[in-house]
Amino acid sequence: MTATQYSPEHADVYEAVSSARGRNWTGEADELTALILERFPQARSLLDVACGTGVHLERFAERFAEVAGVEISPAMRDRARRRLGGTPVHDGDMRDFDLGRTFDAVTCLCYSIGYMASVAELDAAAARMAHHLNPGGVAVVEPWWFADRFLDGYVAGSVAHQDGRVISRVSHSVRKGRACHMTVRFTVADADGIRDFTEHEICSLFTEEEYLGAFTRAGLRTEFIEGGPNGHGLLVGVRD
Repeated sequence: MTATQYSPEHADVYEAVSSARGRNWTGEADELTALILERFPQARSLLDVACGTGVHLERFAERFAEVAGVEISPAMRDRARRRLGGTPVHDGDMRDFDLGRTFDAVTCLCYSIGYMASVAELDAAAARMAHHLNPGGVAVVEPWWFADRFLDGYVAGSVAHQDGRVISRVSHSVRKGRACHMTVRFTVADADGIRDFTEHEICSLFTEEEYLGAFTRAGLRTEFIEGGPNGHGLLVGVRD
């Protein structure tokens, strides 16, 4: 599977829809910063893998002396670069990126790790994140639903209001083998009229043990913390 690259249409509504669904960008970044500093008080640099439009990075930049991002989707990456000015936002795939340097913290949020199609790809992504950590550095990863927690046939919906436009999002998710296949339909209404577009996403349904195993094999002391900013929990690994 090719890792998901959000379309320009999706990138355009991503922040508004995510906020309408309850995502608190500033609060999440602050929560993760506290978690990182508890484990590595000297942390000064942070890399956000699959950084999207850079909203988390914008807040991280206020908390760390140096930040950077990696993003595979051109549409999302362009928005992040416009938002963040001189902050480096690299073109890269979490399975094989190499920035040639290391950081005190690495984050991967918004369930992006779930787009890995197999345990082998999960291992590759975990290894790349660990490779970019300094000794003592902390990785924080927000996983997709574990296999035993996924609700087959789950439907969701939300409506966002932003700058004179209304955006609706409805989704339907089904289990096919060891993956969640999600159909997401958007309707955008503004002064120019009403338009629709549909996207299809596939996220692997890994087990908690598979996630922990991947980051442990990558050389990190890893634990799973229940809850987290959005209820999926957090994987937290420290490089010795």
